[in-house]
Amino acid sequence: MRLGIAIDSSKCMACYCCVTACKDEHCAFASALSAPQPMMGQFWINLSEWERGDNSRRIKTATVPTLCSHCQDPECMKAARDGAVYKRPDGIVIIDPVKAKGQKQIVDACPIGAIFWNEELQLPQKCTMCAELLDDPDYLSYLSDSKLKVPRCVEACPNQALKFGDLDDPESGISKLIADKNNRVTQLEKLEGKETNVIHLNIPTVFLAGTVYLPKEKEEVCVGATVELSCKETGEKWKTQTNYFGDWEVEWLPKNKSIDIKISFTGYKPVTYTAVTDADHYVDMTYLEKK
Repeated sequence: MRLGIAIDSSKCMACYCCVTACKDEHCAFASALSAPQPMMGQFWINLSEWERGDNSRRIKTATVPTLCSHCQDPECMKAARDGAVYKRPDGIVIIDPVKAKGQKQIVDACPIGAIFWNEELQLPQKCTMCAELLDDPDYLSYLSDSKLKVPRCVEACPNQALKFGDLDDPESGISKLIADKNNRVTQLEKLEGKETNVIHLNIPTVFLAGTVYLPKEKEEVCVGATVELSCKETGEKWKTQTNYFGDWEVEWLPKNKSIDIKISFTGYKPVTYTAVTDADHYVDMTYLEKK
């Protein structure tokens, strides 16, 4: 059994219920697996948020819940002395609250900054995946995968953006979620190539968007125009149509590539231009001309 959490960023609405639940469980409460989490300065699960788009006509936000990834080959465990960091048989990585005292190098070893330094206790601390609760026969939880209990952050998520279960069981809910073709496995960039027990899904890449109008004198948007995108470097192609507001958008584009865009509509001259996916872009308004 290898326990893990799948995080679907497309379902996260930045309500911070997971953060609050984590604080509620670990602040001022110690266990054999962790010292108390300080009220301030530590977020064993946190939300990375950023604004997407470069034009007021198309602004979106992205949210990625982030916690210790419980790596299969943890850098923190390599940096620790005297077995201060260890991996349980179920894959959960634990910092020993006694042996780790004074070992600040454990904090520095984490590629994603998910380990925090408790200055008062001189102790590195991080998410335990609520292992102390999972081990407690009296702990009751819901939203479980089969008969498994779940960590508090998973239990608290109203959108079920966090899914807990056995990654080694192909029939488990978490394994089926990750295998679903509608989901994209999108590893955190700083953990690229590493196998982890926290799996990120649907972290957005880059979008291009725009608005198509009929000739200016008509003062009307163009509904149903065909928008074709292509990338010579990768050979990928995308196709969409403008909606009832004349808007179009294509998500999940490769980063830092040159994208050729062609807009066509029956009876009008096609329009072509190029955009670079160095960031999310609203590529402006396009006015069509009669053939």
